[in-house]
Amino acid sequence: MTIDDLDRTVADAAASAVEATTLRDARGQGGRPWVRVVVIGGVLLLVAASTSSLPTVLVVVAIVAMIMIHELGHFTVAKLSGMKVTEFFLGFGPKLFSFRRGETEYGVKAIPAGGYVRIIGMNELDEVAPEDEARTYRNASFPARIATSLAGSFMHFVMAFLILWSIFSFVGVSDASKIVVGGLSAFQGGPSPAELAGVRPGDQIVAVDHHSVTSAQMLAQTINSNTGKRVSLSIIRSGHAMNINVTPTDARYVMEAGHHIYTGKSPLGVIGIELSYGTQTYSVIGGLTKTFGGMGSATWQTITALGSHFSPHGISQYISQLAHPSTNPSSSGAQSRFESPVGIVRLASQAVQAGLGSVLTLLFSINIFVGIFNLVPLLPLDGGHVAISVYEWVRSRKGKRYQMDVTKLLPLTYLVFTVLVLLGLTALYLDVTHPLGNPFG
Repeated sequence: MTIDDLDRTVADAAASAVEATTLRDARGQGGRPWVRVVVIGGVLLLVAASTSSLPTVLVVVAIVAMIMIHELGHFTVAKLSGMKVTEFFLGFGPKLFSFRRGETEYGVKAIPAGGYVRIIGMNELDEVAPEDEARTYRNASFPARIATSLAGSFMHFVMAFLILWSIFSFVGVSDASKIVVGGLSAFQGGPSPAELAGVRPGDQIVAVDHHSVTSAQMLAQTINSNTGKRVSLSIIRSGHAMNINVTPTDARYVMEAGHHIYTGKSPLGVIGIELSYGTQTYSVIGGLTKTFGGMGSATWQTITALGSHFSPHGISQYISQLAHPSTNPSSSGAQSRFESPVGIVRLASQAVQAGLGSVLTLLFSINIFVGIFNLVPLLPLDGGHVAISVYEWVRSRKGKRYQMDVTKLLPLTYLVFTVLVLLGLTALYLDVTHPLGNPFG
């Protein structure tokens, strides 16, 4: 997901001998690479639709699209700055197909675990034809190099902003002050008091016995203390206000699925409803205000979490998690874990089941994390290129450009790359052997 060639070289080295032909070569073979991709994609969509997993597939496609928008940011700024971009690919490994437009080859590779843009002359180790030297990254101006390196993360922040704004202004956020009937309980032997009274899922309970409902606990306490006594519920259904009288029954004599729901000795009134929170939406302008605040809060939380993950305590906790994995998503050990592509697909499926708000929240979180993580000032991440550009600018004097010897950074770069690979492999191991529980409830 970076613009550096190191990760691309490592990922593609073993597969370079078996790469598929480009579109230009394919034309002489009946365009088979294109057909292969279309057929595979069509089959996957049919399988997804037949197994009711199409929404999950669409979320995964959205995540892949976010990766390519990241790369599109690098690509666009580099092009506008006059740099030569020779490749723009989704994925790594064997080439499935590609085509050329002008000086750039576009395509898809077999492992959709990222993407890359190849800009010539990222450093002095990159050999470039003499006639192209003026269009290399290393010879671009300081603002152009900074803008190109930051463009990927910038696109993630733009996407995160738009997603969060959509949540606030159109989808809505959970509002604990709005108590809604999430469902009706299935009492054994007959309908529940709520069902008999005509309460329906989706009803918002605004008052009980003419007292405003301010929390789920307040509502529960009123019902629990009125066993056998009529209780008046003021509700809003589809925008219309109405009153419903319901008589709580004694939980000691209620069974669900062959089990008593309450084993206490004192009476406890229940009416058989499952409570949830309603949602609050904001105006377009109000949503923008909330989004700015939400972006700042999420960014700071992500930075803090990353610092905690790579602190001595965080590293120790992660090693402990490998030895004794926790699957509770709210546990401190589980929160130290990273998600592999397997875990992300599982999260996508769980978010789809929870609803649109959860899907958008997942996409928002991914954008914030990837945008910030890529700014870590170490190669091969984008932040490493930013750090080098800033260092060279600081060291330059009287119009004489200073160029850093990046060969001195190779040991550290290989170490960072190794750490990233180890994190990926261990995350995959945990996601396969000890998958986390559903964080969306």
